[in-house]
Amino acid sequence: MSGQRRQPGRPGPGRLRVIPNWSHGQERLYVCHPDGRNVAWYDREAARVHLLSVDEEDDVLDALGPYLAGPVAVGPPPVPTAAELARLSLHPDDDLAPNRPGEALLTALDREPGHGPTHLLRPDPRRRALTAEQTVGDALDSLDGAGWRALHSIPLPGGDRIHHLVIGPGGLFAVHSVYARKQRVRIDDPMVTLGRHEPEPLLRRARAAADRASYALTAEVHPLLALTAPADLRLTAPPRDVRVLDDQTLTSLASLGGVLKPADVEALHAMARDRHTWGRV
Repeated sequence: MSGQRRQPGRPGPGRLRVIPNWSHGQERLYVCHPDGRNVAWYDREAARVHLLSVDEEDDVLDALGPYLAGPVAVGPPPVPTAAELARLSLHPDDDLAPNRPGEALLTALDREPGHGPTHLLRPDPRRRALTAEQTVGDALDSLDGAGWRALHSIPLPGGDRIHHLVIGPGGLFAVHSVYARKQRVRIDDPMVTLGRHEPEPLLRRARAAADRASYALTAEVHPLLALTAPADLRLTAPPRDVRVLDDQTLTSLASLGGVLKPADVEALHAMARDRHTWGRV
C-alpha cells in the first residue's frame, strides 16, 4: 500500500473530524475520531496521507476529500519520535499549541467587551495587555525557523497563566509581556515603573512564572521580561537572573545555542503543550 496513488475521495459523512495544525512552518491536516483519537494525517507538501489504521483508509480519504487537490500517496507513517507519539496521543482539547498570543484575554474580551461611557474615558487595560502579548507572541513565533518552539497563554491553577513559553537551542524562557508603548521604563529590581504609573513588582512575577514552569517541566526555565515599544529604558542595576528585552530585540534569542539539542526541544515542547502538565504547579 505504501506509495500507492489514490484519487481524492468524496466528502465523508462526518464521522471523522479534520483538524488543521501548523508544525515547523508546514501545515498538516489531522484526521481524528469525535473523541479526539488520531487515525491519520495529511502532509500537503509531500501529497501523502499517513495512516495509523489501515482498516479506516476509506473513511479517512472520504473525510479528507474536500481538502485534496489531486492524487495522493497513502501509506503507513514513518516510525514516530517520542515527541510525535506524545502529540498523536494528545486530545485536541488538552493541546495548548493552537493557543494564540493573548488567548485568555481574547476570550475575556469576547465575553465582556467592556462597552459604555466609562470605558470611553478610561481605556480598557486588557486591550493594551492584549496588544503587548500579540506583539511579543508574533516576535517569538518568528523564531520557528531557527529551531525555537513557542507556546502562548498557558493556564495555571489559581487563574494565573504564563504569557509565553519559548523553547529552543538556547534553553527555555518564560516570557512576561508588558505594554510600554512610548513610556519611559525604569527598573529597580524587583520593581518596574512605567511612565507615571506606580511601580509594580513585575520582575518578581516573571521569576514566579519561570519557577512554576521549571517545576512543571523538570527543567531550568529562565525568566524574561518583554517590553513593547518603550520610549526609554533605565536600569539601576542589571536584574538578577532576569533577561529584559523589547519586542525589537526578542529575535536576538535566535543567536543563543548550545543548551538543548533539537530532539530535546521537541520533547520539551511536546510535554509543555499538554494541559495536564500544568495542573499541579
